[in-house]
Amino acid sequence: MAKVADKYLKVDPWAIIEEGFDPERNRTSESIFSLGNEYMGVRGYAEEGYSGDMLLGSYFNGLNEQLDIGKHYKGIITSLRYMVNSVDWLYTRISLEGETLDLARSKISDYTRRLDFQKGTYQRELVWHLESGKSLHVTFTRLVSMTMTHLGLQQVTFKPLNFSGNIEVCSGLDFGIIHEERGENMWNGLRSSESDEVTAIMASTVNTGNKLFSAFTLQAPQTLNTTRVERDKFIGQSFSMELTQGESTHFTKLAVNCSDTDSSKSADELWQEGMKLASTTGKLEASVVFADQASYWRSIWETSDIHIEGDPENQQGIRFCIFQLYQTYHGDHPGFNISAKGLTGEVYRGLAFWDTESYCLPFYMFNNPKAAKSLLEFRYKTLSQAMQRAIEVDCEGACYPIATIDGTESCDLWQHSNLQLHVGTAVSYGIWHYVNITGDRDFLFSKGVEMLIQISRFYATRGQWGQRSGEYGYYGVMGPDEFQLMVNNNCYINLMAKKSFEYTLDSIREMKLAAPEAFAELTTKTGLEEQELEDWSDKAARMRIPQDPESGVYEEHDGFFDMPHMDIHSIPVTEFPLYSNWSYDRLYRYDMIKQPDVLMFMFLYSGQFSKESKLANYEYYEPRCIHESSLSPSIHSILAAEIGKPDEAYKFFEFATRLDLDNYNRNTREGLHTTSIAAAWMNIVYGFGGMRSDGSVLSFQPSLPEQWTSYSFQVLYEGVLLQVEVAQNQVCLKAVSGGSTEVLVYGQKVLVNAAGAELVLGEGMAVY
Repeated sequence: MAKVADKYLKVDPWAIIEEGFDPERNRTSESIFSLGNEYMGVRGYAEEGYSGDMLLGSYFNGLNEQLDIGKHYKGIITSLRYMVNSVDWLYTRISLEGETLDLARSKISDYTRRLDFQKGTYQRELVWHLESGKSLHVTFTRLVSMTMTHLGLQQVTFKPLNFSGNIEVCSGLDFGIIHEERGENMWNGLRSSESDEVTAIMASTVNTGNKLFSAFTLQAPQTLNTTRVERDKFIGQSFSMELTQGESTHFTKLAVNCSDTDSSKSADELWQEGMKLASTTGKLEASVVFADQASYWRSIWETSDIHIEGDPENQQGIRFCIFQLYQTYHGDHPGFNISAKGLTGEVYRGLAFWDTESYCLPFYMFNNPKAAKSLLEFRYKTLSQAMQRAIEVDCEGACYPIATIDGTESCDLWQHSNLQLHVGTAVSYGIWHYVNITGDRDFLFSKGVEMLIQISRFYATRGQWGQRSGEYGYYGVMGPDEFQLMVNNNCYINLMAKKSFEYTLDSIREMKLAAPEAFAELTTKTGLEEQELEDWSDKAARMRIPQDPESGVYEEHDGFFDMPHMDIHSIPVTEFPLYSNWSYDRLYRYDMIKQPDVLMFMFLYSGQFSKESKLANYEYYEPRCIHESSLSPSIHSILAAEIGKPDEAYKFFEFATRLDLDNYNRNTREGLHTTSIAAAWMNIVYGFGGMRSDGSVLSFQPSLPEQWTSYSFQVLYEGVLLQVEVAQNQVCLKAVSGGSTEVLVYGQKVLVNAAGAELVLGEGMAVY
């Protein structure tokens, strides 16, 4: 199914630029121009107020509300958590001669937005034409600090073009905003005050009692005579500024936000902590904050940039992806996770899925191992919730939720929350993948093995033995595909559970030898018994893995090969997305799949499947996949590149880096596809770069798309920053820092050091 780009942004290698204001695209741009720093995020909304269609979105990682959905059958959740829309710390109102600036009503010209990847700032500029004939150039600049994650900065600059006079401004903190999905405000005001130039307010969520402190100080080159403005859930300062024709003047707002997402602090403790922080940051000079932000991003691009020659659009696209991945997460707050929309919108409710370990973790492992470890620590932090969930579904061990913000299951569709069993296998795989690449045995022994034991207990109690086959498997499940409901022996779930059992047993054997005292303590803590290990070994050995022996094609689940066939190309494009245009039960009647299932495990455990096997399975499943998920094309592109289908690889790649920039799915307005953005990085590094990280040694089989002149990327491996450059006739690997390391390139061992190593492009690569 063709996905058509909606191109309206200027192509630039280091920025996203929009020229001219289009109300129809405003929400899309609000998502694209979002800022975040892992702790907090804001959409690119108009802080001066906009009476047209907009989503004023201000979000904090982990800060959540609860919705009770009633009691149904046992095992089905009765309440869920979701990320709640929070304080508008950018609140600004601007008035001149009785007119208030509003893009929906005011006459404006020369409107531009710019998201700068090198400065880490979002800037809007416009000329406001008043009814009196006066014209005022206004510039709004904002950032959320990447190094001081509680800090946000806003700077508003005025330049009168044909007059001198005064302008009225109100700058504030507003907790009265509406959470759009719920259609109501979810905050109770607790306290507000003004002291020592700090204006502050604090509120708590209605149901969960999560608290948020917000405060600001104002700076300006001219004296601001402020007047306190206060109403329900709002506090601010109004002031007048003198404007001189042709000259620029500005004010800067330094805002501090502190959240308490687990009620670990009293209201007084949070208030005192916030006021102290606000007093300190309020003394910072704006120039210092801007310089610090630029310095941070300069260091990021030195290690994580992907450079493409010959393709300006995808150059811009992949840098946007990398920029957003660092904005979403960088590991400064252990225990946070990555939601499907990051901190850019309310769709998916701010929930994290199995995407974290299967799609996002590789980017962080090879760019920021601290962040990768932090993602796994979220699963350890929420192990007790996963164990409680297992009890609710009549199992033992840990049943990790399909969608969560705080460790509890927050998916209200029972067919997903009760049948999609593969999250635990993603966590197990994530632990294995992380330890395999980083060698972090301390994490494995202190936290990883404990999680693995409880994950294995779940899979040992959720499965059953086939009464005829005598094989072990899982019945009444839904795999990653999601278009096959209540099936038996989903091949992905079965194979990944088998791998989880095996890795748990291997890790236990290793820990017994390497850390016997710690293992003894863990055995006591978990109540692990020897007979459990024997049981897991038996179930792994006798796991049902459905496969056609003649073709070598793995059967997605029992009976899949006999399902009615659907020619996906016969479906009119007007019927997409199918979720919106087909009755729900109709989705499950055919051999049509939503996203890769069999192909997914062949990617994750790439080295354990021959290229012939990948080719056979790709050619069977690719014509049946409609890519209703934004995660789907990247896996197809990666495998197509490996099995010698370069045209198909590029076809699937075409919209990977620009999925949101060009609004391919026509839903960017809801928020960015954050986990799909991580898949775009994989598409280049694992796809065209041919990197594989599931073996004992990191390996590469680079190829060069004919549309590109060259490209390069860097990955951190064994403490060495490796640079891989691919040009028309050669591949060059170089150790930028960290000494030297050995990798495989086209199957041959290569020692990579500062001097670099050159190989002929494609030499030794299998051709199909």
